[in-house]
Amino acid sequence: MSQEDRFVDIEIKLAHQEDLVESLNRMVYQQGRRIDQLEAMVNKLAEHIRNNAQSGPNLLNERPPHY
Repeated sequence: MSQEDRFVDIEIKLAHQEDLVESLNRMVYQQGRRIDQLEAMVNKLAEHIRNNAQSGPNLLNERPPHY
């Protein structure tokens, strides 16, 4: 294998590595955005639960009328 062939192989491998890194970066960015969305959702749910706990009796623990 000539030196030029080795350089070509290295350049091909480098191009594949760059593509892989770019793909992983996009995936990490998307996952970070999704984590932010889920954290916001959890915070809203926690606030909703706190507000309902302060507003009166917990209707989830009451027996239904047919008991």
